[in-house]
Amino acid sequence: MLLLSGCPKKLAKIPSFEAPPAKDPVAELLEAFSSAESLQAKASIRLDTVRKGEELKFLLNGIVLYEKPNKLRILGYHPFGMGVFDALYRGGEFLLFSPLQNRAYTGEISEFSDLIAKANIKITAEKPEGSNVPNRIRIEVPEKETRVDVKLKEISVNQPLPEDAFQWDAPEGVDVRPLAQFIKGKKLE
Repeated sequence: MLLLSGCPKKLAKIPSFEAPPAKDPVAELLEAFSSAESLQAKASIRLDTVRKGEELKFLLNGIVLYEKPNKLRILGYHPFGMGVFDALYRGGEFLLFSPLQNRAYTGEISEFSDLIAKANIKITAEKPEGSNVPNRIRIEVPEKETRVDVKLKEISVNQPLPEDAFQWDAPEGVDVRPLAQFIKGKKLE
């Protein structure tokens, strides 16, 4: 379970949205940015979820990085600067790092196509009039009672990204586990 911390705030509920389930959610996100060679943007990230019957809402700051054809990174951090998550996709490989748990999960997305299909994940990307790249991404995972709303701002398109934008080396002491443990929500023996 990914634990997030943030200041609880009274927020309006994000309504569910109509979209067909994604066959490959990562491919759909990459497709939304495909008109650009690269993208870098700041982001406001809102996460609504239910854990143990309790509604939880988090507001985070973030950074979104994209490089054609198949690299995407979303970093989420607490408004006071502390890292909350780092989600990195590179050509089929997915990594999710939680500094708060000092844990990372890594693996190939293709290994989980059946589970992803069953999760009924819905993704929409909104593009403002006259723009080829989205300024808002909405992800809904009904099975996990989770919605993520990512609003991009200060979008920079087709500019060089830092050389290490899509590199990740496990910091000393980080517990690196198979992605299956995170996706299936249980410890594999």
